[in-house]
Amino acid sequence: MDPQHLTAALEAALLRELTNQIAWQNHVRFKSALTPPVLVLGHSERRLGQWNRANRTLELSRALLLARPWPEVISVLEHELAHQYVDEVLKATGEAAHGPTFQRVCEERGIDARAAGVPVASDAPSQEAERALDRIRKLLALAGSPNQHEAETAMRRAHELMLRHNIEQAQTKEARAYEVRHLGDPHRRGTRVEAEIAGILSESFFVKVIRIPVYLPLAGKSGQVYEIAGTHANVEMAAHVYAFLLATAERLWRENRGDARVRSGRDRMAYQAGVIGGFREKLVSERRELRGTGLVWVGDKSLDAYYHARHPRIEHRSRRVRVNGAHAAGREAGRTVVLHRPVTTGPSGGTRLLGR
Repeated sequence: MDPQHLTAALEAALLRELTNQIAWQNHVRFKSALTPPVLVLGHSERRLGQWNRANRTLELSRALLLARPWPEVISVLEHELAHQYVDEVLKATGEAAHGPTFQRVCEERGIDARAAGVPVASDAPSQEAERALDRIRKLLALAGSPNQHEAETAMRRAHELMLRHNIEQAQTKEARAYEVRHLGDPHRRGTRVEAEIAGILSESFFVKVIRIPVYLPLAGKSGQVYEIAGTHANVEMAAHVYAFLLATAERLWRENRGDARVRSGRDRMAYQAGVIGGFREKLVSERRELRGTGLVWVGDKSLDAYYHARHPRIEHRSRRVRVNGAHAAGREAGRTVVLHRPVTTGPSGGTRLLGR
């Protein structure tokens, strides 16, 4: 389908979704102070979003709506609503478009002040953060060793370095830059294995994790993805862990289908969830050992504030896990998993996994 065109039914559905999003953002972030703007779908590929004060229109580009992930659409939408708020509610018309009032409004409401309708790169991580990430990458490369003792030692040192680096960063008074990344395929239902991995990321890898709804304009339906938030180094590492554990759980399932405790293919999710549970037990045990050295993680209040500003309405839901023989077999396998094959930058500027 031409990314500039939708069927009449899909375009009507997209406009309803955007109208609902504007109402929701107005209620949650602006206390219903905004008068709904006139929504326009534009054709510009250079400017992805724009608030026009003169005719009260909020324009979003079709290139943004149909070719970019939905969280980016929402980021631009929030940004343009912030412009409307500054103009019509605060009436701060004597300042530059991205002046101090606009910056304050965005900071208070967890809105990306840089999402100005054109792609903007994240702030570059500090040299210290890059050095720490590089050292962790090298340790995780050693964790790919066929020597189990060497691999376990390298992984433990990497875990200690991650913990030490984050404790030191959290204790400084310097402002830290945070970023977000989205994991998972919104076109399919999430699995309990993905949910278990998301829990590990939140507990042990210094990021905040939330499952958020997304809209799929070309399909006319909704889905969900995981959003992870943290420093650049921690987001990089968490994204790697997510991909690594998904692949490892699938590999161990294929290798151990012959286990007597696995009754049929229907045990796949139970087994793989067990793998993730076993890996989590190993991480928890390592964290307890590190407490004996005085390394205790008490959290990052700045990240907590950033996360809650982005998501002012958070719902917590519990999930029941079916435990059976296949799950127990998976836990045994998961306790032997060693995290390795770190993330690096590929030729296109994206991320890839290093080969063995």
